[in-house]
Amino acid sequence: MLKLVSNILLYPNNIYEKDIVITLDKILSKKIDFGDIYFQLKKSESWILENKIIKKGTLCIDEGFGIRTINHSSTAFSYSNCINLNNIQKVSNIVCDMLPIFPKTVLKKAYFSDNISYYSSVDPIEKVSIDKKINLLHMIDNIARKQDPRVVNVNAVLNCEHENILVASTDCSHLSADIRPLIYISISVVVESNGQREKGYSGGGGRFEFSYFFEKHFSGDLRIEYWTKEAVRIALVALFSKPAPAGLFSVVLGSGWPGVLFHEAVGHGLEGDFIRKKTSLFTKKKGQKVASELCTIVDNGTLKNLRGSINIDDEGVPSQKNILIENGILKSFLQDKINANLMNTRYTGNGRRQSYAHLPMPRMTNTYLMPRKMKHEDIIESVNNGIYAVNFSGGQVDITSGNFVFSAAEAYIIQNGKIKYPIKGVTLIGSGIKTMNLISMVGNNLKMDDGIGFCGKEGQNIPVCVGQPTVKVDSLTVGGTVTS
Repeated sequence: MLKLVSNILLYPNNIYEKDIVITLDKILSKKIDFGDIYFQLKKSESWILENKIIKKGTLCIDEGFGIRTINHSSTAFSYSNCINLNNIQKVSNIVCDMLPIFPKTVLKKAYFSDNISYYSSVDPIEKVSIDKKINLLHMIDNIARKQDPRVVNVNAVLNCEHENILVASTDCSHLSADIRPLIYISISVVVESNGQREKGYSGGGGRFEFSYFFEKHFSGDLRIEYWTKEAVRIALVALFSKPAPAGLFSVVLGSGWPGVLFHEAVGHGLEGDFIRKKTSLFTKKKGQKVASELCTIVDNGTLKNLRGSINIDDEGVPSQKNILIENGILKSFLQDKINANLMNTRYTGNGRRQSYAHLPMPRMTNTYLMPRKMKHEDIIESVNNGIYAVNFSGGQVDITSGNFVFSAAEAYIIQNGKIKYPIKGVTLIGSGIKTMNLISMVGNNLKMDDGIGFCGKEGQNIPVCVGQPTVKVDSLTVGGTVTS
């Protein structure tokens, strides 16, 4: 893989491995603790269908490099969108001169291998014709309108990406590289009945080849058919939903995308920069009980083809499976290099960045709650009066307090162990640690989301994946429009 990426990012620009090594040696000669160079070439293609018409098609190509130097906790960073040796040397001198001089710190050496790949390197932009991509969008429109006569509008967005990265650093004996494909389809459907309109959303993707859209889903349909029908179904459910009640309820969270609650309410608080700066609710809680003993939460960038998977992180560290919380006990944090060194702990392969123009920081990959033994049906039957939140549409979390607010895109009333009728306007309100300690049942049906997740932090957006089995929370505040 290194040779393939070098053929794209280095050799056409008359840059060779020895030139990178010489640059890194010069950085170290200036009493700099650490330095790295990050090269990137990213192609992004997008096609938009609005109500039977292809409204927009775009192709963006962005390439460049960023150089970072570190002394103790001080960081200097600069970048250029023009890859040549002269620019690399100029930027290197700039970031070295920006730093104050301290007595040199000895950092641990890292020897990484990038021989393992968790996804194909095929370019979905170059390999698949434009006609095939446009036909896919029209196919979605046709399926949705045939599904139900109440469908009045169909929008779909197809995104394809192909990214080459190369990382060189002073703490590693060789260069590391990765080739990252990414495909994603987003489907929005509007239905109308008796003057009332409702929307439904669905879609998916991951680090797959384009043919993934036409593979069989477990429902028996092609994936693209299933996602389209799901968007229609969710919109129709909303048509007949009643206003949500407000108050304290037992809440059952569905498998898959509702795992975003753990991503937001727990995962961000376990990122090493927040821990080091003592701004996280989980600061100084390592080794303590922070959740029900039923909770084991994992961040794992090595899952095959998933949206959040990476072969190496953006600092050249191999992707890993990291157990964050085990049987309710806080075990570890997510680390990049700078925070791991300052906290005297190991790298976890979670140094991620949006592009060469951004600094890496601790970020999640694929974050999920591990399954237990309970059946989904038994969890539903255990609830006398509660709410079943099948899917989420959005939310926000305060990292310092752990308080969260999430909106349910699809939810139902549970009475006497039976799912009764759909409700809308459901808002779930709580605190991360408190909610995790109120989890009394965890299902055996772990599901990862279909590949729709983005994670934002300090202005940087990266692809991630979340997941969980069915979960029962004994008591959770529900914001609705009707007092229970």
